[in-house]
Amino acid sequence: MESLAAIKEKGKYIVVDIIGEPHFVRRLAEMGLVVNSNLTVISILQNESGLVVFLKGQRLAISGSLASNILVKEIDELDDLQIEPLAQLEIGKSAVVSKIIGERPVRRRLMDMGLTKNTVIKILRVAPLGDPIELVLRGYKLSIRKQEAEYIMVREVLE
Repeated sequence: MESLAAIKEKGKYIVVDIIGEPHFVRRLAEMGLVVNSNLTVISILQNESGLVVFLKGQRLAISGSLASNILVKEIDELDDLQIEPLAQLEIGKSAVVSKIIGERPVRRRLMDMGLTKNTVIKILRVAPLGDPIELVLRGYKLSIRKQEAEYIMVREVLE
């Protein structure tokens, strides 16, 4: 985990934490930059001129001082972590979708719900008998059956 300003190479990253005043964090959230969001660094910080990132379909220019308050983790760092089914993830934990297994109609249905590779998911709660599981992804809540969660292979995001 390092600050966005300290990044030395272009690539895909996950926002792990945002440090600063509440109004600062809220302002970044209005732009779509929140914890557990994916971003792609297009140009790195050079001579305090700022850097450019690709976030949710748009390019954002971020100053060096602002970038130093955003902590990120490279998506490739997650490759070292073990892959497990989403159904085994604990409540409150976040993970990144690694792949979806199963037959084609099942995979298609899950992807249509927004569960695609490199999507950040958080387990919000589980029903008393363990089924269904409520997730937060892409800014909305989604409930899926535990059987469907077994098809979604994830890597836990350590915060």
